[in-house]
Amino acid sequence: MPSFRNKRHVRHSATDMFELVADVERYPEFVPLCESLRVRRKVASGEGVDILVADMSVAYKMFRESFTSRVTLDRPRLAITVEYLDGPFSRLENRWSFNPELERACHVEFFISYEFRSRTLGLLMGAMFDAAFRRFADAFEARADEVYGRQRVTGA
Repeated sequence: MPSFRNKRHVRHSATDMFELVADVERYPEFVPLCESLRVRRKVASGEGVDILVADMSVAYKMFRESFTSRVTLDRPRLAITVEYLDGPFSRLENRWSFNPELERACHVEFFISYEFRSRTLGLLMGAMFDAAFRRFADAFEARADEVYGRQRVTGA
């Protein structure tokens, strides 16, 4: 099953990076392959945890696929998990964690594993998904620079 893991130091606070990734409705503006994203339902489950059900459409050239996920936004733990509900995959798991480092810096960890339901679709879209996931970290960091400005790291 294909998977991708990335851990990187960014010059933005963990809270800022969490909020940027949690703002899923903005993904079509900057996330590779994301053509549209619609939040169907949002439930505040208390203690800083929100659960979203969202539909995301990805597109590349003539290929378009949509899928539905449950997104858990856990602010106290600065963690985001994505659980697959419906679409072209047989399995999809995605996790983000944001670990404070200095005053205005953090480590962002991103993990995704997936498997297409159809072997043919996996062959057609698999390489494209792999390439997109490798560009995700850059896309989110560039978006943070755009939204929050380029940060100087302070502290020891």
